[in-house]
Amino acid sequence: MENKSPASGNSLRTPGVYGGWITIALLSLAFTFSTPGEKNDGNRDANVRRAAVAGKFYPRDRATLENYVDTLLLQANPPAIKDPIRAIMVPHAGYVFSGPVAAYAYKELEGRDISTVILIGNSHHHYFNGIAVYAKGAFETPLGLVPVDETLAAKLLAADPAIIDRPDIHEGDHVLEVQLPFLQRILKDFKIVPILFSGDSPELARKLARILPPFLNDKTLIVASTDMSHYPPYADATASDQKTLDAILTGKMDDLDATLKTLDTEHVPQAETFLCSPSGVRVAMLLAQSSGNISPVLLKYANSGDSPAGDKTRVVGYGAVAFIAKQAAGPAAPPAPGEEKKSAADKEKITSSEKEELLKIARSTVESYVRTGKIPEFSPASPALKQPLGAFVTLKENGQLRGCIGRFDPSGPLYLTIQQMAVSAASQDPRFRPVGSNELGRLEYEISVLSPLRKVRAADEITLGEHGVQVSKGFHHGVFLPQVATETGWSKDAFLSELCSQKAGLPRDCWKDPAVSLQIFTADVFSEEKQQH
Repeated sequence: MENKSPASGNSLRTPGVYGGWITIALLSLAFTFSTPGEKNDGNRDANVRRAAVAGKFYPRDRATLENYVDTLLLQANPPAIKDPIRAIMVPHAGYVFSGPVAAYAYKELEGRDISTVILIGNSHHHYFNGIAVYAKGAFETPLGLVPVDETLAAKLLAADPAIIDRPDIHEGDHVLEVQLPFLQRILKDFKIVPILFSGDSPELARKLARILPPFLNDKTLIVASTDMSHYPPYADATASDQKTLDAILTGKMDDLDATLKTLDTEHVPQAETFLCSPSGVRVAMLLAQSSGNISPVLLKYANSGDSPAGDKTRVVGYGAVAFIAKQAAGPAAPPAPGEEKKSAADKEKITSSEKEELLKIARSTVESYVRTGKIPEFSPASPALKQPLGAFVTLKENGQLRGCIGRFDPSGPLYLTIQQMAVSAASQDPRFRPVGSNELGRLEYEISVLSPLRKVRAADEITLGEHGVQVSKGFHHGVFLPQVATETGWSKDAFLSELCSQKAGLPRDCWKDPAVSLQIFTADVFSEEKQQH
């Protein structure tokens, strides 16, 4: 997909989920879109594939690109996955549009030991017979060179005549290139095997899926690069993309192909395709089928209409999916002396001094980020602050809301979640402009440490002021913290109706719909003002 077309986003209107769109749009102004990637001037290594879309799909300046990718990763809050990840499906449009979705997949790779990444997509510029591998040399981005795993590439070339050494096919194509800056910011030392298919051939996908298993191990990752529906109106894109994602999540390639065929015959307005680069997705699904223990999990969906730069009349869809290798649970470790006497609730409780430390961490983080663009490092001594817990951070100025972002599914220790949410609340809440340095002294900080979500059958199980509520249907989600009911004085009907319309973008009475999921949680809420008293 060319960057001149729509390219990404989705607003579930849940605090923190798409709060970065305004920041991302502003950062995009630093892109030098008019300057294409440099051409090979003959003085460079001929085996180095030069960046073709730097300055168009993503920033060409190194420092700007690093900051842009790091910001996308910071705002992403995917579910915590501890099992090995064998493959990811990620979009490949301009970062202004698809970057926030791709970040959900790449965030899952943090801390993982991956040495080889097999990049798979479909050529957007060439038609040819076979599967084209870039077998020698390196790919270049503004962040440096990424070497090709020449040993693995040579083995693939020797495995079947359909796999061909065609570096020329890769020149100028953005499909694989746009994945590299994310990988360069997440992984330490890794090599790549770039692979492009031509056309839409399930048989070629089956061929590669049969060849790959002997070369895969715990340090190998497959990246399936694809965008989803192209150019239907917003609502039609969301509906058709959900069908495609549902098929992908079955893990069965035949289900995906049947769904794509059905969508092609449904005459969705203005739709040109529903999966522009299906071969990598097919390979990942086939490998999952053959292994028997790999399951696809949806990390994020969005479309270009959710970006501030997007047009809802003509959008492109994006999905992030992880293919997870489920591991058999081993025997439970014996509890530490005295630990068996503690309940789960006891373990989650934090003391007054620990709350004070979290508030100081939130304030110090925001002040450092606003003034320098850097997030300070902390090493809390208390084990309670290293628990994996969800949290919201709320900023107020002169008693008025100035930003509120949070997440339920922690991807790390509580104190890191507080830092990430504090930065997001200060700079990425779409309701407000980013906090300026002149405001720092006037900000008040409030933290809500969250319990896990618990599904309820009906609204009569909700206690106002005690329970926060998340409402969900399809790709629409919305959250109110427990204190919202207390601060507004709403009745339960008003509280739930505002949640549905204000936060989830659903009908006001959606909470009465049996198809809508209602989940409750509790929150340990504390602020600087209350701590001082």
